[in-house]
Amino acid sequence: MMWLLVWSMPEKDKLVIWPIYFDIARSRSEGRMVSRQDAVSEPTLDMLITASLKSGFKPEIEREKKHPSAWHLEEASGRILLPKKGSKSAALKRIATSMKAKYKKKSH
Repeated sequence: MMWLLVWSMPEKDKLVIWPIYFDIARSRSEGRMVSRQDAVSEPTLDMLITASLKSGFKPEIEREKKHPSAWHLEEASGRILLPKKGSKSAALKRIATSMKAKYKKKSH
């Protein structure tokens, strides 16, 4: 008999984007995926959603998900899924540019 396990993994045609990717307080090894110049202080899911919409994306929002390395932090809740069109790094750069423009007062 064959058992089927259903994982809570996004489809292969989606990019997973966490707010932690844009946090200036984190190092690359701690999860930041954009340059320090493109990062902001204390990015939130709502900031990420706003920046992704302004960047022309239609994010699928998952507020209850927690980043694996920050599962214990309440403020680390939430992620967005984007349709996979191009590279993840290009999507992150577009979102970071929008986030930086809107939240520049909060960045270092």
